[in-house]
Amino acid sequence: MQIIMRESNIDGSRCIALCFPYNENTISLIKKIEGRKCSASNKFWHIPYQENLHNHLNEQFKGKLEFVRQQHPKFPPEYIETLKLRNYSDATIKTYRLHFLRFLNFFQNIKLEDITKEQIRKYLLFLVQEKKYSVSAQNQAINSIKFYYEKVLGKPVEKYYVPRPRREKKLPEVLSEEEVTKILKQITNLKHKCIIYLIYSAGLRLTEVVHLKLSDIQSDRKQIFIRSAKGNKDRYVILSDTVLKLLRPYYKKYKPTYWLFESRPEIQYSNRAIQKFFKSAVIKSNINKPATIHTLRHSFATHLLEHGTDLRYIQELLGHKSSKTTEIYTHVTRTAKSKIKSPLDNLKLDDQ
Repeated sequence: MQIIMRESNIDGSRCIALCFPYNENTISLIKKIEGRKCSASNKFWHIPYQENLHNHLNEQFKGKLEFVRQQHPKFPPEYIETLKLRNYSDATIKTYRLHFLRFLNFFQNIKLEDITKEQIRKYLLFLVQEKKYSVSAQNQAINSIKFYYEKVLGKPVEKYYVPRPRREKKLPEVLSEEEVTKILKQITNLKHKCIIYLIYSAGLRLTEVVHLKLSDIQSDRKQIFIRSAKGNKDRYVILSDTVLKLLRPYYKKYKPTYWLFESRPEIQYSNRAIQKFFKSAVIKSNINKPATIHTLRHSFATHLLEHGTDLRYIQELLGHKSSKTTEIYTHVTRTAKSKIKSPLDNLKLDDQ
C-alpha cells in the first residue's frame, strides 16, 4: 500500500498528514497512534510530528508501506497544469501524480533533465523485480513518465521509448443471474437498492453512478445520460423499467437536490459508502466469489450476451473504445456457447 506523507499544521502545531486508499486494517493501526486526528473533509489522518516518525510508522505497519512525500522540490508545476489543460479526470491526475512522484524519488540525486533513457529502463525494471508491480501498475508508471516527456516537454517518442509489459490475459470474474439475484435481495435500504440496481441494470462504473445528476435520468426516453465517463466520452445507456419504478418513491423520500444520490444536499454519495454496503450484501448472500461493484458491470455485459444481444450494442452501452475490449465477455458466457450448433449436425447423413 502507498501512503502520501506531507508536513502540515493544525492549530499551529506541526504534524504529518497521511492520505491513502480506504483500508480498514490501516485505519485500525493508525487509531493506535496517540494524538492522531482524522480530517473527514480532506480525507487525511493527522499525526503529531515526532523524530523518526517514518521509522516508527514502518515498524507499526511491519514495513509494508511505501511513503511518497507530497511536496517534491523537483516536481514540475507544469505537469499538473498540462494534465488539467488536457481535461484529464481527477482520478487520472491523482494516479499520474503519484507515479511521477515515485519516479522523482527514485532519482532524487539526479536532475530531472539529466535522467537518461537507460536509467528510465532500469527504474521500470526495479518496479517489476523489486516492487513486484502488476502489469496494470507498470503501465500506469510508464504513462506518467511518457506524459511528462511527450506532452509537457514535447519530446519525440523515440528518444525515451520504453517497452510495454504484456497485459495479463485474465478473464473477468462474473456472477450468474442467480447470484446477482441473491445479492440484490439482501439490500433493503431504498437508496442503496436504487444505486446497486442502477449499476447492474445499465452496466455502470462506480464513478459513473456517483456522478449522475437528476437531469441525467431521461424517463420519457427510457435512457440515462452518462457524461464525461472514462476517456472523457459521453454516452447513453438503458433505463430499466424496474429501476424507474424504484426511483419514483426514492425521489419522494430523499428529495435529492442536484446529484441523483447525495449524502447531504448537493454533496455526492461517496464511493466508499457504496462499496461498504455492497460488500455487506455479498457477505449476507453467502456468495463464495470475490464480487465487487465492478463485477456487476462484467455480469451485466455477460448476461446481455447470453441473452443474444449483439456485441456491438454491448460495446456501445459499456462505452468501450475498441471492440476487442468487449470481446472478452465471449470467453465467459455459458448459454451463448451452448446454443451454438455444430455444422455437422445440419448435414443429412445416412447414419442419422
